[in-house]
Amino acid sequence: MRSLKQKAALLSGGNAQKLVIAREFSRPPRLVLAHSPSRGLDVKATEAIRERLRAARDDGAAVLLISEDLDEVMAMADRIGVMSAGRIVAEFSQPADRQAIGQAMVNHV
Repeated sequence: MRSLKQKAALLSGGNAQKLVIAREFSRPPRLVLAHSPSRGLDVKATEAIRERLRAARDDGAAVLLISEDLDEVMAMADRIGVMSAGRIVAEFSQPADRQAIGQAMVNHV
């Protein structure tokens, strides 16, 4: 039987991820750095995390999303930067052209 005293190390990957999100949003953040926040989560959990990130943004927090999932980036970002070798090589504002982003990614790999 699960309890509040269960060690975080014994949680599944998805549940551990949800625990970290809950902990980090237990008070209003000023800055959120999220690397692939929905990787491995089900659809419902993914949407819940995206809503938390949007709410933080709307409350004035700076949200930096790092993701290899272009669908996630397109759904979440106000501005998109393509990085290569540790440098931003292209920037896009929303609504962004998916093909142009892909081209920037391919040209700098």
